[in-house]
Amino acid sequence: MEISEVRKRVREILDRSKHQADTRRERNDDAKRSFERFLEVTAVPIVRQVASVLRAEGHLFTIFTPAGSVRMMSDRHPTDFVEIGLDTSCYAPRVVGHTSRVGRGGNVTEYEQTVGSGDPATLTEDELLTFVLRELEPFVEK
Repeated sequence: MEISEVRKRVREILDRSKHQADTRRERNDDAKRSFERFLEVTAVPIVRQVASVLRAEGHLFTIFTPAGSVRMMSDRHPTDFVEIGLDTSCYAPRVVGHTSRVGRGGNVTEYEQTVGSGDPATLTEDELLTFVLRELEPFVEK
C-alpha cells in the first residue's frame, strides 16, 4: 500500500475523532446545564419533600446535595441511600440513580440504573418520584 494512502486514511481518522470529541463535549456540556436546572428546580425539592414525609412517618433520612447530585441517606444505616446524578461516560448523557443498601448478613448491594427517560432536559417530576419511591421501598420495609 502506498504511504500517501495510509497517511490520507490516518488523517481522516484523526479529523473524525476530533470532530466526535468536540460533539461529545458540546453534548455533555448541554446535558450538564440541563441537569443542573433539573436538580435545582425538580430533583432537590422532590427528594426533600419525600424525606419530610418519611420523617413525619418515623423514617429518618438526611438529604445531601454535593455538586452535581442529590443523595437521600438513611439515618439508621449510612450505607442505605438513593442518589441521583448525571452519567456522561456513555454516548448519550443520562440521569442515573445509584442505590446502595445493606442486606442480610451486612452485605452491601449497590447498583445504578437510568432514571425515567434518562434525558435531563425532558425528565419529569413523576418519573423522578416513581424512581425514588420504588428504590426506597426496601429501606422502609425493614
